[in-house]
Amino acid sequence: MFLFDSFKSWEDYRRERKISLHEVVLEYEQEQKGHSPEEVLAGLNKAWQVMKEAVDTGLTQDTKSRSGMIDNGGKKVFNANVAVLSREFQELIARALAAKEVNSCMGRIVAAPTAGASGIMPGVLYTAQRIHNIPDEKIIEGLLVSAGIGLIIEQRASLAGAVGGCQAETGSAAAMASGAVVY
Repeated sequence: MFLFDSFKSWEDYRRERKISLHEVVLEYEQEQKGHSPEEVLAGLNKAWQVMKEAVDTGLTQDTKSRSGMIDNGGKKVFNANVAVLSREFQELIARALAAKEVNSCMGRIVAAPTAGASGIMPGVLYTAQRIHNIPDEKIIEGLLVSAGIGLIIEQRASLAGAVGGCQAETGSAAAMASGAVVY
């Protein structure tokens, strides 16, 4: 199976076969992991549900760590009366913080692409879905596109904070979330 290692090769492969960007990644997952399309999509749907649950948990339950460093920051930002840029952006930041705080309090999250950046994808995609009424099926396609972006980053640079610092984790997650939203 073709393993795209750049955005150009991804697009070339897509054009040759006359399929969409997300279908290229779906083919890759089938070939590399041996999963049927239904299994891949079911796994992504489960991951999306966990992402949304992490946001909801962080905004509705107590997310205070034993050390006290994490203390319901997502809720505080979400409920703040003054928005710095816009209410939508404030909610996006709050959702990202909420999911990340669930991670910091040993809750259930999706490492997308890493646990250190676990709030970015849920915060961005949950907010985009709310603002634009995006159906879950389209979000799942966006998750496939974001996985393709992650594959390229993994091959060309690094997703790991241990290798590239926190910016490798959060920068990769931001690029992946951006790609999903643009898709």
